[in-house]
Amino acid sequence: MDAKELQPIKQRYGIVGNCEALNHALDTALQVAKTDLSVLITGESGVGKEIIPRLIHENSLRRMRKYFAINCGSIPEGTIDSELFGHEKGAFTGAIGEHEGYFGAADGGTLFLDEVGELPMSTQARLLRVLENGEYIRVGSSEVRKTNVRIVAATNVNIQNAIRDGKFREDLFYRLSTIPIKMPPLRERGEDIVLLFKKFAMEIAAKYRMPERITLSPEAEEVVKRYKWPGNIRQLKNVTEQMSILLRDTRVVTPEILSDYEIWPTIEERGSLVRVGRGGSEAHSYQNEREMLFQMINALHREVSDLKQQLSGIEKPSLNHDALTPTPSPEERGVVTVVDSYPVSSHRPYASHDATPYAEEYVEESLSLEEQEKRLIMKALEKNRGRRKRAADELHISERTLYRKIKEYGLDDL
Repeated sequence: MDAKELQPIKQRYGIVGNCEALNHALDTALQVAKTDLSVLITGESGVGKEIIPRLIHENSLRRMRKYFAINCGSIPEGTIDSELFGHEKGAFTGAIGEHEGYFGAADGGTLFLDEVGELPMSTQARLLRVLENGEYIRVGSSEVRKTNVRIVAATNVNIQNAIRDGKFREDLFYRLSTIPIKMPPLRERGEDIVLLFKKFAMEIAAKYRMPERITLSPEAEEVVKRYKWPGNIRQLKNVTEQMSILLRDTRVVTPEILSDYEIWPTIEERGSLVRVGRGGSEAHSYQNEREMLFQMINALHREVSDLKQQLSGIEKPSLNHDALTPTPSPEERGVVTVVDSYPVSSHRPYASHDATPYAEEYVEESLSLEEQEKRLIMKALEKNRGRRKRAADELHISERTLYRKIKEYGLDDL
């Protein structure tokens, strides 16, 4: 289907966006809906994977039967078999009666197994049997039961890595992924990000009866399109709701306002980013903090360059004790730098008024990223006499981030 044919589907399910990867995922889901093939949906957390199984079910021949969505990661390992396959009375402590389980209740319908990568290995073996021949056994029973259930699964973990680490069965992966569908991360959807922002802003304004919704300035649009959005659509919606409620003085969002919510432009724009990739299974990314640090370092380098140009036009004084005038330090000018200055001939004795003036050079230190960050924080704290709020404002970071960095680098005494 082309984008025009998909538009009614998008309107029906509240899907916003026109990027090619999204359209491909929707088209694949509609094509497979009429079959009973198993589907595995992959993508990062927060990309909207839950829309696909409902779209598949409601456009299938099973649409008049039951649909269940189960989050496999939220069910304790000790009870997940009972929840999925049911149990007999007395099968375990607390089993005071029979329980049908999702596979029995959804007979003839569709089961959406979200976070299927979190299933225990023993449960994976049971699920494989259902996928192969539709058979399962209740906990505490020896009777084989039959079910006719369509399985749609989703995961945000790297299944290939899980297979390599012995945490997921390879045969189950091939059974589940008869038809694979990949949902694109928000950072790869370009103009869709701005469209989603407008949608969320309109919804929150209508929900709380606001006279005016928030909008993005042209510069802010560029920032949100280039930001990495590690939380994807869920994060974008959360930030939009926060700004809709908290912004009082203006309804136009600028890059400065976005920075208050830790939405920073990427460093690729400035040609200086060493990107920290967010692989699908990483627990945390420090990308935002690194981008803020690089932004500060770049600004400081520009100040140093300007300072060099100013000094190059100043007549060098002789080294006579009467004529020698101390040069103001960068700190006295209110400039924090990452360079040191020293006289090339610092050990040469001062001879007379005609002595050759010394040459002042600025040499960049070779510091690691962490050392540069620590040094910037120390200078900001010293300049503001330990007042952390002012130091955080000068560094363009939140007080919470500054407090964490102070503890990380052992700067509590400053």
